[in-house]
Amino acid sequence: MKSIVITNARQNNLKNISLNIPKHKITVFTGVSGSGKSSLVFETIGAEAQRQINETQNSFLRNRLQHFGIPDVDKIENLNVPIIINQKRLGGNARSTVGTATDIYASLRLLFSRIGEPFVGYSNVFSFNNPQGMCANCEGLGFIQSVNINVLIDKNKSLNEGAIKFPTFQPGGWRLTRYTLSGYFDNDKKLKDYTTPEWETLLYATEHKPKKPSREWGKTVSYEGLVPRIEKAFLKKDSKENLTRKKDLQEIIRTKECPVCNGKRLNDKILSCKINDKNIAECTALSVDELLDFIRQIKTKSYEVILNELTKKLENIINIGLQYLTLDRRTDTLSGGESQRIKMVRNLGNSLVDLLYVFDEPSIGLHPRDLQNISSIIQQIKDKGNTVLIVEHDPDLIKIADWVVDMGPGSGKNGGEIIFEGTFKDLKKSEGKTGLYFAKIPVMNNAPQIAEGYLEIKNAVMHNLNNVSVKIPKHIMTVVTGIAGSGKSTLIGKVLPDWYKNVTVIDQSLFTASFRSNLLTYLSLSDTVRKLFAKANNVSDKLFSSNSEGGCKNCKGSGIERIDLAFMDDIEQICEVCNGSGFDPKVLQYTYNKKNIVEVMNMTITEAYPFFNDKIFTENFNVLIELGLDYLTLGQRLSSFSGGERQRLKLTKELNNANKVLILDEPTTGLHPSDTQKLLLFCNKLLQKNNTLIIVEHNLDVIAQADWIIDIGPGAGKYGGNIIFEGTVEELLKSKKSYTAEYVKKHLKL
Repeated sequence: MKSIVITNARQNNLKNISLNIPKHKITVFTGVSGSGKSSLVFETIGAEAQRQINETQNSFLRNRLQHFGIPDVDKIENLNVPIIINQKRLGGNARSTVGTATDIYASLRLLFSRIGEPFVGYSNVFSFNNPQGMCANCEGLGFIQSVNINVLIDKNKSLNEGAIKFPTFQPGGWRLTRYTLSGYFDNDKKLKDYTTPEWETLLYATEHKPKKPSREWGKTVSYEGLVPRIEKAFLKKDSKENLTRKKDLQEIIRTKECPVCNGKRLNDKILSCKINDKNIAECTALSVDELLDFIRQIKTKSYEVILNELTKKLENIINIGLQYLTLDRRTDTLSGGESQRIKMVRNLGNSLVDLLYVFDEPSIGLHPRDLQNISSIIQQIKDKGNTVLIVEHDPDLIKIADWVVDMGPGSGKNGGEIIFEGTFKDLKKSEGKTGLYFAKIPVMNNAPQIAEGYLEIKNAVMHNLNNVSVKIPKHIMTVVTGIAGSGKSTLIGKVLPDWYKNVTVIDQSLFTASFRSNLLTYLSLSDTVRKLFAKANNVSDKLFSSNSEGGCKNCKGSGIERIDLAFMDDIEQICEVCNGSGFDPKVLQYTYNKKNIVEVMNMTITEAYPFFNDKIFTENFNVLIELGLDYLTLGQRLSSFSGGERQRLKLTKELNNANKVLILDEPTTGLHPSDTQKLLLFCNKLLQKNNTLIIVEHNLDVIAQADWIIDIGPGAGKYGGNIIFEGTVEELLKSKKSYTAEYVKKHLKL
């Protein structure tokens, strides 16, 4: 059993492919976005391995585990137990921190319970989730939240006129009926005319059964004031609705540091226990490298085992380039790349062998210097007797592969085939886009454009910035470089927008759109498509909206059925009636150009281009093709897009704008090197319209094409925050202080 054998895989766009993957080796899967890499590695191999493991559990556990469908493949032989380390953000709630996610906080609690003075209790009481340890005022959160009544309520309106300015409490919203049908209020009376008792009942009444409600009032329904109701529904629980209402919540919620514990989360008794004059909250507020220095200064023979365990875990975090994080940092503030590396650390400490490790672009967010550490960790995982599969675009990580599988030749329907299998050395001789890229010698910008004035920042001191003053050139492409945690995002993403309010930040954050929004709605083409179908069939255009008359009755147009398991988490599965399309099957009888609405929604941009031979479509599609997004389907939900795809989609909105300052935060995320060239051409178009481009980036091809470079560092966290270099690429190559210079030189083979 020297290899994992896949026979006839057809998942998504895979074209009946068969291959052998060597065991106890590192296999890297390459290819342009949409070529089928993830379909093969995650949705076929990873999903089947995970599904088979889940099948070994009892039914109670099985129902609580993530559900994997059976992949479309004839058979997979010799599978190992999988550990899937993906880009999905760790998320978690306000109680989940870097310390709790890595188990370092558990070791720290144990240490304080053994050698901290005075003794205040055993390890559990040092947890801010324990009633004996938490600050009673904020219940261990470190902050308190309250509803801003002045923003929530418009006193000049009645309930029927929409006095409560929050979704679902507005006229027509289901939550409003809990007030209008309660029998307590004249629903047409302006709130400014309410008596004190009416005002108290509306806002603060505790849960109870109303005495004389309207006839439509449900028998089991209770009444509760607005403030406790919003607190219960949105502040005291983490739900999917909270994510969709995030923007609305930010407007009505006031958050401030807890005045009792000053954000430390723990009560005074627990904070009185110290080691070398530091309590546990002061330790978690240190960056990982500072905490390691502190731990190394502790002398205790009896508890050396705990100290060694802590030292090892902290060193692992430093080795993957996250030394700038603090243990009290909330996990929901970490990027996808940071989340993936935290998951790596969790697995480094285990002694399990002969596992199947699956990584999703571990290079994301990393400077080439940090990539060496990641490479060494992946080698360590392999050397323990494990099999490693990596989906990757970064040349430096592709080079460490024992075996390379290149997918393509194109995206979507034009992908799904194996273009090349073999060693990295032989990859350069192959004819696919990956091979052609490696066969080329990279070039640098020998004729940089000249600045037309500057954006100036003076004496910036946010986070780890050390009194930074810098001039950023206007109307040219400036690339801001430096290792992860050096201060790039603080300077460009936070300080610059404070100094210049008119800058546009194009990042990878989620769209403020509903769960049902898709690519067509984002491009404002949904109405046009519906009208084309309506005109061709002489029926109402509402039939071609899954949110209106055309929606599947079973799943109400969502394409998903939720099964309520009472005390367990809900299960989501594809609706059996509409097969996940969200459309009523009756609508499929209507066609436009011989295709029904579901077939149109499943088209890729490449396929839709000749199908809709109309300027309004082709203009939009051209921009997407230019940015390498031609594999996306028209009906793909915005919520399913990766961070890099979201960012490039936002970038399409800027092509017709001129004289703007655009900040791009790592726009090459998830891009194949051949598509990086497309991105650079797109950037040139933006520059031709007199825009100023400021790109925070690690990609060496982009750095080599910059007009101007600002390098921040030299290290991360407290070792960063200084301007190391400002100038052209040619000047950068002469710098002795810059880590970036060293790697650009290597990249250009100089």
